[in-house]
Amino acid sequence: MNHKDMKAWNLSMQLVEEVYKVSSDFPKQEMYGLTSQVRRAVVSVPSNLSEGAARNGNKEFVNFLGVSLGSLAEVETQLIIASRLGYADVSALIPLINRVRALIIALKKYLNRSIRN
Repeated sequence: MNHKDMKAWNLSMQLVEEVYKVSSDFPKQEMYGLTSQVRRAVVSVPSNLSEGAARNGNKEFVNFLGVSLGSLAEVETQLIIASRLGYADVSALIPLINRVRALIIALKKYLNRSIRN
């Protein structure tokens, strides 16, 4: 499976762009804190999708999907923190996060079924 053909990868790339835009308005004192952390976490989502898709089998791919889900949860938490601190309105990003999450979960379920068969 080519990662560039996956809807989850494409939407997660869109999420990367949106998080970079939003986080560019975070306070300068957060450059090495929350800004850096949320950017690393969001880049991890499509990166792990692509690495997993390039692996030899579905079992490995499922593991990378789990890492992507963990990174996505991290991004969501960090954006909520940014919102609570008044750094940005991130409400528009939550539906995108939820769509990416749903796609990754569906892919993970599909691959898990194929592993068992």
